[in-house]
Amino acid sequence: MKTPVNPFKQAIASQQAQIGLWMNLANPVSAEICAGAGFDWLLIDAEHSPNTLPTLLSQLQVVAAYPGTHPIGRVPLGHGQAGTALIKQFLDLGFQTLLVPMVDTAEQAVALVQAMRYPQDDGRGGIRGMAGARASRWGRYTHYAKEANEQVCLLVQAESRTAMDNLEAIASTPGVDGVFIGPADLSASLGYIGQATHPEVQKAIDNAIRRIVRCGKAAGILVSDEKLARHYLQIGASFVAVGLDTQILVRQTSALAALFKNEIQPLPAADKTY
Repeated sequence: MKTPVNPFKQAIASQQAQIGLWMNLANPVSAEICAGAGFDWLLIDAEHSPNTLPTLLSQLQVVAAYPGTHPIGRVPLGHGQAGTALIKQFLDLGFQTLLVPMVDTAEQAVALVQAMRYPQDDGRGGIRGMAGARASRWGRYTHYAKEANEQVCLLVQAESRTAMDNLEAIASTPGVDGVFIGPADLSASLGYIGQATHPEVQKAIDNAIRRIVRCGKAAGILVSDEKLARHYLQIGASFVAVGLDTQILVRQTSALAALFKNEIQPLPAADKTY
């Protein structure tokens, strides 16, 4: 069997807008519900959620039943030996696309490109360890080791002042497919903690998206405000997460409770005479 083509990688390479959803609930049932909604991609988060390798695997398995939706894994870290090991494990589970947080320099980006790839004569110095894992269907994808490098997709997060200073170098790194702007961490780094919509932060985000696109790479972001999401798409962002499963649950349950709780009257006292 031939190694599957990565449709998300193909789409962002041709600047086709890909609309996604962030998943933090670490649950296969909620993941399946989200997978059936029709998003182009789902981000399964292991940085700020209680996901483990087994919970990641269970969510990959249910999302696989919905071929129009591409699963992306976010590793908790990408630097050093620990990060390299995690990247290997995520890829072995079957993720084709990874998002790596806190990438500040081109040197870090180069190391991530190497961690994503098997050793081959492609000039990128791949160091991914060989294994007959789920990603290769335990060897049933006969040429997986030779074909995987072309199908893995690396997205790096630029979310600090340092990353903004080095943005062109990061984006231009061969093997980096896209750069994701992290609004929350970027706002903190710029001195506006908790103010991702501050005008100075928004100015930095707009500027970053345009710079990434000028480098010929895909730009991405997470934003739950519809107007802002459409704005980012208009100025060139090509993979945009438009909501979070946890946020949707919080908002909808709170709204539903508020709709009724002020109208609920206390039940009459129980009749003790019977």
